[in-house]
Amino acid sequence: MIEFRKLNWMVKKDLLFLWRHKPQLVAIFCFPMIMIFLFGYGMGGTLDDIPIVVASQDTGEISDYALKTIKSNSLYDVKNVVDDVDDAKKMVNDGEVKAAIILPENFEDSANKTTTVVFYVDSSDQMTSQVLVPSTQALFSEMSVNISSGQVSSNNDVEVEDAKLESKSSIGSSVMNMASSISLQIKKIYGEIKYIDFLVPAILGMTTMMSCMMSMGQSVAGERETGELARLFMTPTDVSTVVAGKILARLVIETGRVIVLLLSAMILFDIVVKGSLIITLGLLVLTALCFIGCAIMISARVGTQEDYIQMILPITMPMMFISGVFYPIETMPWFFQKLAYICPLTYANNALRGVMLQGRGLGDIWVEILVLIGFTVVFYIIGILKFDRDV
Repeated sequence: MIEFRKLNWMVKKDLLFLWRHKPQLVAIFCFPMIMIFLFGYGMGGTLDDIPIVVASQDTGEISDYALKTIKSNSLYDVKNVVDDVDDAKKMVNDGEVKAAIILPENFEDSANKTTTVVFYVDSSDQMTSQVLVPSTQALFSEMSVNISSGQVSSNNDVEVEDAKLESKSSIGSSVMNMASSISLQIKKIYGEIKYIDFLVPAILGMTTMMSCMMSMGQSVAGERETGELARLFMTPTDVSTVVAGKILARLVIETGRVIVLLLSAMILFDIVVKGSLIITLGLLVLTALCFIGCAIMISARVGTQEDYIQMILPITMPMMFISGVFYPIETMPWFFQKLAYICPLTYANNALRGVMLQGRGLGDIWVEILVLIGFTVVFYIIGILKFDRDV
């Protein structure tokens, strides 16, 4: 039979334990709030203000009308208007913009023949290109109808809202006689990219992060809780030696795991690494090293494995969502977009996608590599300096 007085003591004991372990107490209330906030505001957003460039090789009323229509569309954020097609393509290839709209030289004078507009799009960002292509096709189809019917004002005073063109008056007879439509030619610079191709590089980075963070809890916080770490420090061993040993042991394990992950992705999902396989493996090892350092830093002053897990969950889970693993960062609210760039996983994902999907080399991803190295150095310095032998 249940002894209610002793039951009351047991409940008080567990509540006091929770009160004395502040990391668990904070995580219990903060973690659900963080996740609800992320799902409510960070997921399922719409793509707006996608950076593009326009290469206009002609001048005149129709060209000005097209430019104003494009700029008025909330989907696009026109970073520049150039007259050199190569400059526009270079901006896409360098990752400065997601796409280039190239208006041809005969765009203004083709009154009785089809004009071909080229849409040069970075298909490595699968979800963004999936939105851009049909939206741009619809935009130019509607522009073609308006131009062919002469529904364009002579002074380009056109009101456009979200690609809906509302005409005010007609322009001259040259536009009235334009009989054929505008043809939009799509050029995807990295070919057809499936969602699984977009997803796998980030899944590799995310899995590496979760594996490193979770395993170091057992390696440091778990051994501290069982007393193994205390016995080790009874010997004349420096903290840096202990930390370095744990890092190297974990790095060997994670390197093996990384190789298995990459080979599994290539075999099971027919993933093709367009860049260097060595660079891809190196990036995954650097990612592992970075998050091992993060785990060392967090576990440096944690007394139990349970405290450690409660501390890393509010860090790792939100990082999975705001670093662009499943959805483009551009779909998130602006404050999540800013927050994404203080997460090391964002740089790991960008670098891995650059190599695996776009075939980029070290010269193209050196910024991401330097940032990951910087995070790694900071994590290790803080971890070693704050490591408490006596917790």
